Amino acid sequence: MSHQGLIRSNQNSFSVVYRVVDMAIVMLTLLLAVQMYGVQLSSLYLMPGLIGMVSFLLIAESVELYRSWRASSALRMVTITSAVWVSVCFAILLLGFFAKVSESVSRVVMGSWMLCTLILLCGWRLALRQLLFALRARGYNSRRVAIVGINDSAVRMREQIKRYPNLGYQFQGFFDDRHADRVAEDYPEAVLQGSIDELITRTQQGEYDVIFIALPLKAQKRIADILDRCGDTTASVHLIPDFFTYNLLHARLAEVGSMQTLSVYESPIFGINDVLKRLFDIVFSFSVLAVIAIPMLLIALGVKLSSPGPVIFKQVRYGLDGRRILVWKFRSMTAMDNGNVVRQATKGDARITPFGAFIRRTSLDELPQFINVLQGRMSVVGPRPHAVAHNEEYRKLIPYYMLRHKVKPGITGWAQINGFRGETDTLDKMSGRVDFDLDYIRNWSLWMDVKIIFLTLFKGFVGSHVH
Repeated sequence: MSHQGLIRSNQNSFSVVYRVVDMAIVMLTLLLAVQMYGVQLSSLYLMPGLIGMVSFLLIAESVELYRSWRASSALRMVTITSAVWVSVCFAILLLGFFAKVSESVSRVVMGSWMLCTLILLCGWRLALRQLLFALRARGYNSRRVAIVGINDSAVRMREQIKRYPNLGYQFQGFFDDRHADRVAEDYPEAVLQGSIDELITRTQQGEYDVIFIALPLKAQKRIADILDRCGDTTASVHLIPDFFTYNLLHARLAEVGSMQTLSVYESPIFGINDVLKRLFDIVFSFSVLAVIAIPMLLIALGVKLSSPGPVIFKQVRYGLDGRRILVWKFRSMTAMDNGNVVRQATKGDARITPFGAFIRRTSLDELPQFINVLQGRMSVVGPRPHAVAHNEEYRKLIPYYMLRHKVKPGITGWAQINGFRGETDTLDKMSGRVDFDLDYIRNWSLWMDVKIIFLTLFKGFVGSHVH
C-alpha cells in the first residue's frame, strides 16, 4: 500500500460547493433556455449540457479554478472563469459542426444558454466573494496569527496579511528567541511580542489560531523542535520557505510514485494552458498574416532591390527548453552572422542597409516570425530570442538567464513594452531584460498576453531597435 505524502495542494473549503453550483448553472440554464423559447427538449440539447458540465469541470481543474481566491484579484478570477467557459463553448460548437447537428438545434437557445451561463458563472462567484469580504470585515471567520522569527520573509508575510484583510487573518505579533535590541537593529518596525516559549504557552491558552514559522530552512533541528511543541496546541502551523523560494519559477507540487516533490524551475504553460496558448497563437498569427500578406510581399521586394542577398535571414537561436531553432527575419544587413561569434548591431552600424534601417526601426523585419509561430517554433508573446553566441555569453554572467527558455520565444514580450527593446550594450540592460522575462513567466496568463499585444501596438514597434 502506497503512503500518501504529507504535502497537499491547497483546497478551498468551498471547492465542493463551487463544483456543484457550477454544474447546476450549466445544466439548469440550458433547460431554462429551452423552456423559455418553447423548444421541445431532446437529446440534441441534453448532450451539449452534459458535455458542457464535464468539460467545464475538467478544464477548471486543469487551470486550478477551484483553488482559494482570497488573495487574488476579482478580475483574474473572472478572466479565468470566462476563459474556461469560452473554451467549452468553442469545443461544443466545433463538435456540433463536425457532427452535422448544428442546424438541428435552435441557435437562439444555444446562444442564450452560452451567454447567460457565462454571466452566472462569473456573477455568483463575485457575489460570494463580496459576501465573504463583508463577513470577514465584521470579524466573522477571522483567525489570530503569530509569526515565529523576524526576517525578510516574516516581514513580507505581515505585509501580505495587512494588504489582504479579506483573508480573515488578524496579525498579533512576532515571536523570536533573540533579544529585542538585536532584532530592532535590522527590523526597527517589527515589535517583538516575546520568546518562542511564550508563544507556545499563549497558544496553548487559545490566544492564537495560526502560527507561521519564518525560520531559514537550514535551521532544521530548531524548526523540528518548534513543530514538536506546536503539536501540543490546536493551532494551524505553516512553514514560510526562506529567501530561496522567491527565486522559484512557477513552482508546483509533483509526485514521483508515492513521494511528493516541489518543482523549483517550471513552466506555467502546461496541460490546458499549453493548448489555450497554442490555439491563441495559431488564430492570432493566421489572422495577422492574412492582413499583412501583401505588405510583406512589398517589403520582400524592397529588401531584394536594396542589396544583394536572400530576402529572409534565418538565424539560429534558442527556443523552448534551449533547443535550437531557426528564427526568420527580413534581411536588413549586408552581413549575416550566424556562428559562434555574433556582433550585435549598433546605432549607425555600417552593415545595416538604408532600407534595412527603416524596417528595423519599425520592427517590420520581424513580420516573418508570424510564420515561425504557425510552425510552432515561437509564440506571439514571450521572451525575445537571442543569438546563440549571446546566450552562451550572458548565461555565464546573469543568474537564471537560461530560465527564460522555459517558454517559447516571442515576437514581442513583457521586457520590450517596458523599455528593454533593441540593443543591449551593457550588462545592466541585458539583466533588466531577463528580469522582465522571468517576471512574465512567473505571472503568465492569456490575459497578460493580450495586454502585451495591445501595449505593443502603441509603444513596442517603433523606437530604438538595432538588435
